[in-house]
Amino acid sequence: MEKTIYLLRMLSYAGFMELSINGKTEYASPGLTVLELLEQRDLKTQEVVVERNLVLVPQDALAATRLEPGDVVEILHFVGGG
Repeated sequence: MEKTIYLLRMLSYAGFMELSINGKTEYASPGLTVLELLEQRDLKTQEVVVERNLVLVPQDALAATRLEPGDVVEILHFVGGG
């Protein structure tokens, strides 16, 4: 457990920002946009809805919305079915 805490602190000190994405703590480069986050995960923008700090991010704002340290992000992926 101590090694995990140490590693997480080192990531934070190394310039990465801590985010909560779908309930899990993750680290990302500063300045990352919501669109870049989706692209890193191979998600198509037309198939997801993104909530940042309890506010939906409009589709036309994904590229302009920069994530900040401590942001809570939820990515909801639509699944087709019948």
